[in-house]
Amino acid sequence: MSLIELFARTLDVTLPVFAMVFVGLGLKRLGWIDAAFVSTASALVFKATLPTLIFMSLVQADLAVALNLPLLLFFALATLAQFLVSWAWAHYRVPYADRGVYIQGAFRGNCGIVGLALAAAMYGSYGLSAGGVLLGVVILTYNALSVIALATFQPGQSTDWRSLLGSIVTNPLILAVMVAVPFAAFELPLPRWLMTSGEYFASLTLPLALICIGATLSVSSLRGDSQAALGASTLKMVVLPGLATLAAWLLGFTGRELGLLFLFFASPTAAASFVMVKALGGNTALAANIIAMTTLMASVTVTLGIFLLRGLGWI
Repeated sequence: MSLIELFARTLDVTLPVFAMVFVGLGLKRLGWIDAAFVSTASALVFKATLPTLIFMSLVQADLAVALNLPLLLFFALATLAQFLVSWAWAHYRVPYADRGVYIQGAFRGNCGIVGLALAAAMYGSYGLSAGGVLLGVVILTYNALSVIALATFQPGQSTDWRSLLGSIVTNPLILAVMVAVPFAAFELPLPRWLMTSGEYFASLTLPLALICIGATLSVSSLRGDSQAALGASTLKMVVLPGLATLAAWLLGFTGRELGLLFLFFASPTAAASFVMVKALGGNTALAANIIAMTTLMASVTVTLGIFLLRGLGWI
């Protein structure tokens, strides 16, 4: 296969995903969708359609393939390592008050939407089912480590650990995984009409979520002082995914396992990070800048990353 053909195959994976993000940006600028629509649609995705998508993917999956314990363990350890690297870098490069926001922006990816969409585009049902299980680890590690970083550098704000734990346990995505696993493990049948209806409902998830991401992008916010945001974004989109993916390959992960790990590691900073920064009284402008920068960078860095990994024969 020529390099041009390889690059064209790579664009087949990434362009549909990021095209929907830019469609959302365009629709917002045209005034066809507004903040109220984005708020309602985002809540619908998080509380209903995305859990349905994960449930539908898992009940039809082979758990022996989707429930990959070495992959789950590696992702958790790699996330902790990325968190510590971000912390160490921020210690020398970022003002004290902004370090928590910087650290969270540098390691916390949007795996639930962008990562899952890319996994589905690249690996189909395997990407959805294995990615859905991996989201359980994502939610636990990202939330816990984000609060540690933000609470450490915003000491004036009290952290309600009981509320945090409750929000993780009752997270709709984790509940979807927990409910789906027994159905998949014991191959419990569901009525055909219910499966078809679920598939219709779940199919709303990725396009609607990606449009909402695009609609929340604020390119104008990047005009301010963005040196810290650029540093965190470079860590998030280039340095950390590269190091984590190389470590995974050295430990023996190849093919679609390595590809799935890369897509999750290379996802742009999660929009949920802004919400947490605002709740804990952090620098919301910096958080917004990091989200915008990493989302814009992702269309290039993820595409080049997949192209390189395929060219090397690793995935």
